Amino acid sequence: MPEYAEIARAETERGEVVLRARRDGDQGHPVLELRVNGIFVMDSLETSSERALAEHALALVDRPAAVLVGGLGLGFTAHAVLADSRVERLTVVEIEEALVGWMRDGTAPHGPALLADERLSIVVADIVGALAEGKDASYDLVLLDVDNGPAYLVYDANAAVYRAPSLTQARRILRPGGVLAIWSADRSPELEAELATVFGNAEALAYDVPLHGRAEQYWLHVSRQP
Repeated sequence: MPEYAEIARAETERGEVVLRARRDGDQGHPVLELRVNGIFVMDSLETSSERALAEHALALVDRPAAVLVGGLGLGFTAHAVLADSRVERLTVVEIEEALVGWMRDGTAPHGPALLADERLSIVVADIVGALAEGKDASYDLVLLDVDNGPAYLVYDANAAVYRAPSLTQARRILRPGGVLAIWSADRSPELEAELATVFGNAEALAYDVPLHGRAEQYWLHVSRQP
């Protein structure tokens, strides 16, 4: 059985955010695990999903010079975005200030190195508010990964992320030809309909990720700024 040790905990108005270390048998280095309100979000052992998310989203844009990512997590999506030499500026919006602090101060041991890139800036804010405050036509790609999709919310208030007012703000801050990509564990016809209403176009793209020796299928819900 895995052994767990809590590393850090924060209580917020939204609930609890916990970092814990996990050892699986004779595994050498402990695995860092992030949980929010008791829900497993991600760990530092299997990062294929985070990397694939970034790679698939970036492939949708010819020149993703300016990228906005909603959700820091443990930083692996941001790291994969910055691995693309076309990216000149990356803004990551994360609602949990404690999580950003743990990544910066080394509580998450890999955090400082992941956040060291000069092209990266972190904004502590609710993604809905950040979209509303963004400048017109300022991003080539907006990539949202704040839940496991609209059907599996980390916080109930995140339902607003997938509705027309927030999607309209995302469209506003995209440059011509820019792309909004929203990650989901499952296909969401409701989200597709909202995107089609706001953008006039919507596409659900499935992609496979090998996880722990098995293939998992995830989805990107995509709309493009005309």
